[in-house]
Amino acid sequence: MTTAHRYDDANRDLWNAWTPIHAGSAFYDVAGFRAGRCSLKGVEREALGDVRGRRILHLQCHIGLDTLSLARLGAETVGIDYSDEAIAFARTLARDTGLAADFHCCNVYDTGGLGLAPFDIVFASYGVLHWLPDLAGLGRLIARMLKPGGFFYIVDFHPLFNMLDETGTRFVFPYFPGTGPVAQVKKGACMDPGAPIERTAYEWPHSLGEIVTAVAQAPLRVTALREYPFMVFNCLDYLEDIGGGRYGMKDRAHSLPLMFSLRADR
Repeated sequence: MTTAHRYDDANRDLWNAWTPIHAGSAFYDVAGFRAGRCSLKGVEREALGDVRGRRILHLQCHIGLDTLSLARLGAETVGIDYSDEAIAFARTLARDTGLAADFHCCNVYDTGGLGLAPFDIVFASYGVLHWLPDLAGLGRLIARMLKPGGFFYIVDFHPLFNMLDETGTRFVFPYFPGTGPVAQVKKGACMDPGAPIERTAYEWPHSLGEIVTAVAQAPLRVTALREYPFMVFNCLDYLEDIGGGRYGMKDRAHSLPLMFSLRADR
């Protein structure tokens, strides 16, 4: 087994363990989704615009809520994730809700080998890039999967946010990429720190400059880069509700960018 495969296998094992916990959690609110809730946040809904009739590839789709929300809004959607447990759940949810979406279980870098037709939009969101070692390869994949005139859109946690500890008061993780991943012991699950999960995961820091350069050299034309002083999840104690589904740092006089979004056109 190569080192890269070892990292992939460890991370896939973590996401497989997280899947049933996330699927049953109040945070993901699958019951609300089944009843008609859209899981997409206002930031990406505004940026994506009217998706009716658009063909959308959703990378790192996890349990498929956003993929299926896009289908519910009228898009033709395909979701990709390397967690077989997550993809199995997404397929079941699609069947149960009657929403038309295709799901494929594979490493994101292998998407090009699935024989999929080109897309109007390639989309990714929230907590995705730090799981990927090769952003230049990702950029080339995105360019390959887009139709001429299509666009890539991502909204994700800001690299500065990824540096912070759980108190939001100290930078403890690197900003610039190193020679390999950062190993972290993950305890619990998203919004459920008491969940009986403990795994070593491997994450890759990426600076904002690296992210933009990888997309621009794909080559795609970067048309928008935005940074946000808020999160759309109330996920840490140092955040407070500032209205409109947004959560800012309690000491906003010294706020940091917590999320960013990028659009690039082909």
